[in-house]
Amino acid sequence: MAIAVEDIKKLREKTGAGIADCRKALEEAKGDFKKAEELLKSWGIDKAASKSDRVVGAGLVETYIHSGGKVGSMVEINCETDFVARTDEFKSLAHEVAMQVAAMDPKDVEDLKKEDYIRDSSKTIEGLVKETVAKVGENIQIKRFMRFELGSE
Repeated sequence: MAIAVEDIKKLREKTGAGIADCRKALEEAKGDFKKAEELLKSWGIDKAASKSDRVVGAGLVETYIHSGGKVGSMVEINCETDFVARTDEFKSLAHEVAMQVAAMDPKDVEDLKKEDYIRDSSKTIEGLVKETVAKVGENIQIKRFMRFELGSE
């Protein structure tokens, strides 16, 4: 089955997956865009699992202050290289996790990873991390976080 370049481009823009993966997913899905997206998502999870043992020596610290300045958070998220730490995808993930911490006040990293993502309850934070791993091709781990609330101890 011949896959149109426009379809590959559209799927790549929507998912962030590589060109070859998009072509393969569309071919396996026989041109069904939704099915191809699901395939890419499942492959991304498989890719994330295969990268989970890699050492994460780079990353960044992200902060978030909620409007009004009464609640804030700071998170450390690690990846394998400085190159990935500087990508928009990684920076966006760090920001979203910091915002999640400020909003939901999780007790620890494991609790945070299991929480529903505040912007899309069909995803968990762990799922959000796995999606980013699939896009950037490196292991990513939430190392630690701290939440501050005015007047609390």
